[in-house]
Amino acid sequence: MEYTVKMIAEYLGGEVEGDETKSLRNVGKIEEAGEGDLTFLANPAYEKYIYTTGATAVLVNKDFVPQRPVKAVLIRVDNAYEALARLLKLVEGQREQPVGIHELALVEEGATLGKDVYVGPFAVVSKGVVLADGVRVHAHVFIGEGAKLGEGTVVYYGVKIYHGCEIGRNCVIHAGSVIGADGFGFAPTGEEYTKVPQVGIVKIEDDVEIGANVTIDRATMGATLIRKGVKIDNLIQIGHNVEVGERTVMAAQTGIAGSTKIGRNCMFGGQVGISGHLTIADGVKIAAKTGVPGNIKKENAVLEGIPAVPIMQFQRGVIYNKRLPDLFRRVEELEKKLKELEGRKDED
Repeated sequence: MEYTVKMIAEYLGGEVEGDETKSLRNVGKIEEAGEGDLTFLANPAYEKYIYTTGATAVLVNKDFVPQRPVKAVLIRVDNAYEALARLLKLVEGQREQPVGIHELALVEEGATLGKDVYVGPFAVVSKGVVLADGVRVHAHVFIGEGAKLGEGTVVYYGVKIYHGCEIGRNCVIHAGSVIGADGFGFAPTGEEYTKVPQVGIVKIEDDVEIGANVTIDRATMGATLIRKGVKIDNLIQIGHNVEVGERTVMAAQTGIAGSTKIGRNCMFGGQVGISGHLTIADGVKIAAKTGVPGNIKKENAVLEGIPAVPIMQFQRGVIYNKRLPDLFRRVEELEKKLKELEGRKDED
C-alpha cells in the first residue's frame, strides 16, 4: 500500500520538513533504505547514516538538529521510535488474517470457540478449552483440557499450553513456547527424589507478549502469575509460583527461580539470574549477566554484577580491577625497596 509523506505525518501528528507529496511504499533500515522507503532515527549512534541514506523520508525527534544537509524529507515527531512502532502496527493490522478451522486441525467435542477464531493445520484444541472471539491458533499448537484464551490472543507455531492454564486478552505467544509444564518440584527421600505433583496453573493477564522458546512452569498450588502488559523475550525460564508484576520487561536467557515475586515496571537485561523465594521491588533495573541471590527492597534500584550490587559500585570495581596488575607491580617494587632498606639498617 502506498502513502504520501503528508498522510504519514498527519497520522503521527508530526511536522514535515521537505516535500510532503512524496510517496512511501515500504519501511527500511536507515543504512539500507532506498527510494520510496520510510526509515527512522532514534539512536544518536546512527546519525551518520541520515546524511547518506537513500530513504525518501526519515522519522526524527522534534529536537533533532542536523549537522549538515539531509536529502531525505524529515517527519518530526515527539518520539521517533514510538512513532515507528505505531506505523508498523498499522501495517501489520492491514494484513489479511486467517479465520476458520483448518481441515487438518483437531477440535475436540466440548471446546468452545468464539467468533472469527482461527485454528491452523495439525493444531489440537482439547475438550473444555475456551477460545474467545478473534483468537488465532497457528499450526502444530497444542492446547490442553480446560485452558482459556482471551479475545484477540495469537498463539504461534508449535506452542504448547497445558491443561487449565488461562491466557488473557490480546496476548501474543511466539513459536515453541511452553506454558504450564510442571514446576521443578522434587522432595529428597533418602537417596531418591520423590516428585511433588504440580497441581496449579499458569495465569497470564491481558496484553502480555511472550517470545519464542519460553518456558513458564505451572504452580505447585495456586498460580504462576504474569501480570498485565509484561513483555518477555526469547529463551526465558520462569519457575513455578513466580509472580511477575505489571509492565515488567525482561531480555533473553533470563531465569527466575520458583516463588519469586517481581514488582511492577522492572527491567531485566539478558542472562539475568534470580534465585527463588525472593522479592524484587517495583521499578528495579538489572543489567545483563547479573546474579541476584537476595531480596531487592529499594524501588527503582539499578543493579549489576554477581552478586548484584548498585551499578556505580560495580563499575568502580571494574575500574579498580583493571588497575590491579599495575598495583601488584608497585607493591612488589615497594617490598623490594623495603628489604633493601632493612638490609642497610642491619649493616649499620
